[in-house]
Amino acid sequence: MNTPLRIVVADDNPVVRAGLTALLSSHEDITVVAEATNGQEAEAAARDHRPDVILLDVRMPGVGGIEALPHLVRMAPVMMLTYSSESETVREALRRGAVGYLVHGEFTTDELVEAVRDIRRGGPPRLTPTAAASLTEANTQLPTPTGNSLERLSQVQPDVGQSSSYRSGFQLSRREAEIMDLIASGMNNQQIAAACFISEKTVKNHINRIFAKLHSTSRAEAAAKWLGTAPGSHPGRS
Repeated sequence: MNTPLRIVVADDNPVVRAGLTALLSSHEDITVVAEATNGQEAEAAARDHRPDVILLDVRMPGVGGIEALPHLVRMAPVMMLTYSSESETVREALRRGAVGYLVHGEFTTDELVEAVRDIRRGGPPRLTPTAAASLTEANTQLPTPTGNSLERLSQVQPDVGQSSSYRSGFQLSRREAEIMDLIASGMNNQQIAAACFISEKTVKNHINRIFAKLHSTSRAEAAAKWLGTAPGSHPGRS
């Protein structure tokens, strides 16, 4: 079995850091070895821990992500993970060596996990639609920056260990299934909101719809049905 992927998460928002750490650490093949609040801390963490991947925000106090990139890419592959979607920022990050650029709100948690895993496999750059459009507009040439990499990113299916029969049987939307997976993993609403980059109010709205579809009144009951461990439960049946 491969050793777990070692990740450094660099973001100045503590809620985002906590959500990412909780999400990534819930997978047996991934471990977050350090968190950082700016580029300088990310460099120190990379030197100390020698990670396999660095997830890097753009705008952080002190040393920002773009400024730190040339130093970080000498120590580990860097995936930009940020709300910053300006075309020039995207192009500059990729020019400075980032292996991908993911804009919050344009990917699911499962797609993020798969993108991180794909770095170890030596896959093509991972770009969400806004980042890809920035390159297209500027006619920037990178090794397969769009095409297959974008297709693969958009078609990644949830892979938290649940069978598709559960999802199809319960009639949950893709986002609801994603949130139900996180509930089953033990995350609270704040952690789910941070991991999915949505508000806690939106999480609560999704959970209300999930409970209605699963005919459940509590997280424990919903999780038991989702995992197929409730007495007399069957995959995809409520």
